[in-house]
Amino acid sequence: MEVNLKSIRQNFLQIRKTVRPAQVMTVLKADAYGLGAERVAEALVDSGADRLGVAELKEAARLVKRFEVPVQIIGGLLAAEIPECVRLGVVCPVPDLATAKALSRAAKKQGRRVRIHIKVDTGMGRLGIPYFQAFREIAAIAKLSGLVLEGIYSHFPDANNPMHPKSKDQLGLFRNLLQQLQAADIRFPLVHMANSDGINNYPESYFNLVRTGINLYGVFDLSGLRSYRLSPSLSLKTTLIAKRLLPAGFTIGYGCTHTLFRETWVGTVPAGYADGVPLAASNSGQVLIRGKACNIIGRISMDYLTVDLNGCPAARVGDGVVLVGKSGREEITIEDWARIKQTHPYDIICSLGNRVERVYL
Repeated sequence: MEVNLKSIRQNFLQIRKTVRPAQVMTVLKADAYGLGAERVAEALVDSGADRLGVAELKEAARLVKRFEVPVQIIGGLLAAEIPECVRLGVVCPVPDLATAKALSRAAKKQGRRVRIHIKVDTGMGRLGIPYFQAFREIAAIAKLSGLVLEGIYSHFPDANNPMHPKSKDQLGLFRNLLQQLQAADIRFPLVHMANSDGINNYPESYFNLVRTGINLYGVFDLSGLRSYRLSPSLSLKTTLIAKRLLPAGFTIGYGCTHTLFRETWVGTVPAGYADGVPLAASNSGQVLIRGKACNIIGRISMDYLTVDLNGCPAARVGDGVVLVGKSGREEITIEDWARIKQTHPYDIICSLGNRVERVYL
């Protein structure tokens, strides 16, 4: 995997320009979606990222020791993790009153103050204080000692769909809560709701902080608007390991799902589903060799896939094979793989295996 840090920087700067004057939290959970959190964080912090977002404590601990910008957990916390979060100075999520009380106790015990962002569930149904009981619980949280009420946030489940009423309804619920809190003199310096899809489809959700992950890497959701141009930031490459001339009637791969109908040059490529190649691309996907698209034939296995080389007779063992990226005028994108697998791009990027070497450009 080639990770183009310059493209990631350009994408970040484009996003920041779009959402100004809001700040930008760059989301690096799951090891920056598998691209390498520390290397990507270096590029983003150098480019002016306001804060780094992660999903859990182990991810936060790696980054908070290296970078001066705030490192924030945007998921949930286990009770056993709370003392360490306070000790490290991580910005902590508060999805319920019990977590707030535990953070308060830990802060007092350590003689510290901990910055918190209260999570409100306006319709995601996963984590957060349900909006209909949020005012009461937030009022109680505001009275706890040792806590700095730095932020409040919510999350869209369907912001990739600009026509669906759900997101606008959520924004209304969230705004109403903010007005109630303000009337009670409970205020938060940072308010955020927009994720990458929200940035693209709902400018009214920017408030004064946005969260962006997938767009940093030059990838959009398959549906929804595209409010700015992004540069692809990753490519996946390998080499042709074998080329053999096989007769008509020869079967290819596990399950014998492809039978050659003519004499065919068949290439073997050392990449499989253990590396993140979608099994669904069996007999339907393509790779690029010498600027030409070559059909994948047979079932993709754990370590290998096979391709029809009749359309690229000049191919030789040792030639480069592009699984994702450009070759000549041809291009295969993460979104192409997502369509084949009938999933979304997040799933594709996070599935790229850990034995795939990461090379940073």
